[in-house]
Amino acid sequence: MKRVTRMLPALVALVAATACAAESAPVPQATAPVTAQATAQATAQATTVPAAAAAAPTPAPTPTSSTPAGKKIKVGIADITPMGEKTEKVGVGFPIIVTFDRDVKDKAAVESVLDVESEEAHEGAWRWVSARKVIYRTKTYWKPYQKVLFTARLSELPGNTGAKNVSRRFAVGSKNISVVDTRKHTMKVYRNGKLAKKIPISAGKGGLIRNGVDVYLTTSGVHLTMGKKAVETMTSSWMGVTDPKDPRYYKEEIPWAVRISDSGEYVHQSAGYYQYLGNSNQSHGCVRATPAGAKWFYTIAQRGDVVKITGTKRKLQWNNGWSYWQLNWTQWKKGSALKG
Repeated sequence: MKRVTRMLPALVALVAATACAAESAPVPQATAPVTAQATAQATAQATTVPAAAAAAPTPAPTPTSSTPAGKKIKVGIADITPMGEKTEKVGVGFPIIVTFDRDVKDKAAVESVLDVESEEAHEGAWRWVSARKVIYRTKTYWKPYQKVLFTARLSELPGNTGAKNVSRRFAVGSKNISVVDTRKHTMKVYRNGKLAKKIPISAGKGGLIRNGVDVYLTTSGVHLTMGKKAVETMTSSWMGVTDPKDPRYYKEEIPWAVRISDSGEYVHQSAGYYQYLGNSNQSHGCVRATPAGAKWFYTIAQRGDVVKITGTKRKLQWNNGWSYWQLNWTQWKKGSALKG
């Protein structure tokens, strides 16, 4: 189904780990609980319309519901990612991730009451990744410097009349797109279409095969930044090495770490070995950068920024972190419960 939102009034499958695995759990979602207070922004009857519509909106396709007449749908929202406009600005690749408080049996009915509106017209679609989680992605990147409003009209679900509608408004920041060339050992960072900085890097050296995957290679594909820490503890425990006497053991405090996958890949400051930056790939899978370059990148990074990595034989899986742009638009839409 085509989902094109109207403009607002002016205003995970398991993945193979990499050696840059952090000691802490995968990047926190950094989301606030959905409370009654959060519903205050809910708007009445947000409507989706075709992109070419210039007058009256047309109704969305009728969902193919499996809910029998009289059947009640009891569901609430446990979490929404990212945070709202007052807490963070997000990158142009950001997804909207909605987690429900229980398994959703009639996904079509629930999806039909989820609306996304933006100041700049766009096309987008939902994709169910589990019985409780659905993700919204656009066909092309969001336009920068605009507001996007998500609304869940839960009270309209059969038998769910006691539920409150929930909404969250997001703020899209600058258009940050970084291109990492693992063969030329460079990372070019473009801001709003202009080259802002070229940073010498060192990517994964390869050479450690696990279950047929070279986990020392950086994954090639379209990553999204998921979170960042000024200092991240990285250890060798991901590969079962916990004895400090083992020559493969390491535990390091790494500065300016920006996470780009669930499998432990980061853009971060190189812990020494500066002679390799810009010259060869020597990391365990992460993108190592100069101290000045890594700090600058950390400073500008927004969750949902795009990091395109090229030049390795290891392909990024679409469900490794927020790597949803690995699916083309036709593939992505197949995950929607609404047909038409």
